[in-house]
Amino acid sequence: MNCGCADNPTTGLLDLWDARARLIDAAMPLMDSETLPLSRAVGRVLATPALAALDLPGEDNSAMDGYAMRLADLEQSQRQGDGLPVLIRVPAGAGVMSLPSDGCARIFTGAPVPQGADVVVPQERVHCDEQGRIHVTQEVTLGANIRRRGEEARHGDLVLAAGERLSPAAIGLLASHGIAEVVVKRRLRVALLSTGDELIEPGTPRAPGQVYNSNAAMLKALLAEQGCEVVDKGIIADTAEALRTALSQARDSADMVICTGGVSVGEEDHVRPVLDALGSLHFHGIALKPGKPFTFGTLHDASAADVPLIGLPGNPVASLVGWQLLTLPFVQGLQGRTPHRLERFTVKAGFAHRANRQRYECLRVVLEDAEHGPVALLAGGQGSHMLSAAAVAHGYLIIDPRSEVKKGDDVTYCPSSQFLT
Repeated sequence: MNCGCADNPTTGLLDLWDARARLIDAAMPLMDSETLPLSRAVGRVLATPALAALDLPGEDNSAMDGYAMRLADLEQSQRQGDGLPVLIRVPAGAGVMSLPSDGCARIFTGAPVPQGADVVVPQERVHCDEQGRIHVTQEVTLGANIRRRGEEARHGDLVLAAGERLSPAAIGLLASHGIAEVVVKRRLRVALLSTGDELIEPGTPRAPGQVYNSNAAMLKALLAEQGCEVVDKGIIADTAEALRTALSQARDSADMVICTGGVSVGEEDHVRPVLDALGSLHFHGIALKPGKPFTFGTLHDASAADVPLIGLPGNPVASLVGWQLLTLPFVQGLQGRTPHRLERFTVKAGFAHRANRQRYECLRVVLEDAEHGPVALLAGGQGSHMLSAAAVAHGYLIIDPRSEVKKGDDVTYCPSSQFLT
């Protein structure tokens, strides 16, 4: 029976983008740091700037396998038609040599360019005559194929700023400067709680009415992707007393608390009243579908700084969307990173849709190539309990409230890949 609740407009919801901005502003970076060898630093966040320890490249070197020469010597040999003799050989790792007059050097990629040489000609543009002299038939430009000393960085230049997360490429960059260890932020410690008497852990025999705790498994994986240390507090019973005890313990063991479920307004939803008792509620309810019951507050601690708490909805897709659009930039701010600017671009809708009247909608979609650009198609069922579509989706369409999408319309697409870095 339809009670008519869905026909009543929802009031008092915070705008999605306002909520995101508030969370970013509220994130206070960790101050603790540690020194790690480069081999253990991938994924960690730099606590101090990394400066160039040397010029890079350290010497002028060859970008090609070929022949290093003076352009003037080459031009003279071309006028005379007798070619240039190969006088020295310069392999990678050799010291800096001097180029004798009226000849050239056989050189290999990365090898130091001999003093006096001002061009490297690739070997495929050279042919040798019977006397072993080389001839170049194509035009040669002064300075071609020479990597100049310091063209990438000079000693003392900023290589990576504090707050950068160390990707494999960043690790390679630091290694190229001879840097063996770095000062990084301590891992963010996040306490994770799941509320709900219906929840059981995967691998446990299931009775009717019970639900496997997918949120905890998903959030632990998401936090691990961001390099966080997870303090798993398990499943908490649906009572105010149990939740109060669990949140107090979580507050004392972590830098941040995330709980799932219990953030709506039902009789068994205790997060808001318990938060009011233990701390402060900053906002509750976002103009977002799925994800409306998102909650943000702080747990007060007389002996330390207040600990932020984010309450995510119990429905798994709502929890995922709340993580990606709202919780992730807050976590990045706590880590000392600059939260990523949300990447969005326009694609064509491959379906029609009438939007919610008061909330942004995040539709899980896949992209297909078409003649006039990518087209977004629904990835599957859009219920907030249906992870099957979210698991295969390429991203979201973010639909403005009160809008009507027709097939072929331009719509805003938000790729999921950006939430992994």
